Amino acid sequence: MRSLLGPLLNSSPVPLAARATSLLFPQTNHSNATAQLRAMGTVGTLFATVGILANATSQVEWKLWRKAKSGRREDRTEVTSHAALDLWQKPNKFTTRQEMVESGQQHLDLTGECWMVVGRSPKAKIPLELWLIRPDKMAPVPHPTDFLSGYVYTGPDGEKVPLGIEDVLFIRMPDPMDPYRGMGPVRSIFTDLDSSRAAAEWNRNFFANDASPGGVIEFPEGISDEDFDQFSARWREQHQGVNNAHRVAIIEHGKWVDRSYSMRDMQFAELSKVSDEKIMQAFGIPKFALGLIDDVNRASAESATAWFAKRLTVPRLERWKAMLNHDLLPLFGATDVEFDYENPVPPDSEVFNAERDSKVAAAVALRQGLNATPESLVKAYDLPTTLVFEEPPPPPAPPAPIVAPEPDPDAIAEKVANLLEARVRDDARPRRGFRQYWD
Repeated sequence: MRSLLGPLLNSSPVPLAARATSLLFPQTNHSNATAQLRAMGTVGTLFATVGILANATSQVEWKLWRKAKSGRREDRTEVTSHAALDLWQKPNKFTTRQEMVESGQQHLDLTGECWMVVGRSPKAKIPLELWLIRPDKMAPVPHPTDFLSGYVYTGPDGEKVPLGIEDVLFIRMPDPMDPYRGMGPVRSIFTDLDSSRAAAEWNRNFFANDASPGGVIEFPEGISDEDFDQFSARWREQHQGVNNAHRVAIIEHGKWVDRSYSMRDMQFAELSKVSDEKIMQAFGIPKFALGLIDDVNRASAESATAWFAKRLTVPRLERWKAMLNHDLLPLFGATDVEFDYENPVPPDSEVFNAERDSKVAAAVALRQGLNATPESLVKAYDLPTTLVFEEPPPPPAPPAPIVAPEPDPDAIAEKVANLLEARVRDDARPRRGFRQYWD
């Protein structure tokens, strides 16, 4: 039965490290980190993949923000002067932020770990420098009850340098089998990388050292050492190397046994293709990211750029952001500020245009209907401050009603008199018949 004092004696609810763990002998199973780092320089597809990811991550700009009481991102205010910001922009006198992020991201994608050692002055407790350390040179020291005692750095000459927890910044891709270490994609495809390297070396040696026609020369009887040396020298001179490949061989007192094989039999093209696909699958990187595009237009190119930034660059930036805000800033005693990166995902042009038109239409409607001020509309709909709202034109005046003039009695009397007079004249006129009228 587990003791009730267990939670009091162990900072974790269950033991995560052996009780025999010692500071002088840190426990680690990360023995192949050196090989993983070297793999980048031996396989072209791996070099391109890691290089593209590291370069994209390092080019993003960072800013320091003062947190808002409301907790909303849009209410934050930018901080342009801070010791942590200066350190991040220039980690040490030999390295810039872009260089450190690019190199650190290479370590992360190759081994799943990125280590940085904090440099301080004896007179100051705040960090003054950051130094990137190779993952194969660092080892965590587990603690039987407190989870972690510190770290040990192994120098170039093999010296062991103990480091405290506050002296190291650590970013990792979690290893499901080891809570103290990280695991990168390269470990999962290490066998495929070895096959790709072996195929490339065999291919190189085939053309550089092949003494075609290849085969075995058999002599019916043994030959002297002098004859053997002479024959070997002549053979190397006449057939060794690329320039002498496939020359006709002339053999004295010997029998040629053919043992040649074709490159098709080895299927190196298929092997190389399979290795490239394994690398891309392990990193989750599509073909278009490596420039393998058969048909491309502007729409597909914009979509590919947005996908790469959202699925590959942003997750890597989030790891760096967590390290800066939860590990680095507390060393400065800063709790009201936070680092954040500029979003590398380009806006969708169709969505952006639709949103813009909707905001403008709503602002115009409010301006005309509620007579809202331009400043309030710009703030409410997050519109550009340079946007100019013209005063709405005044509504047209309603047409004047048609008013009938007042009747004039004298004019009416005159018209009546004229009509009567005309009637009298008409009655006095002689009447004629129809035929007489037409005559």
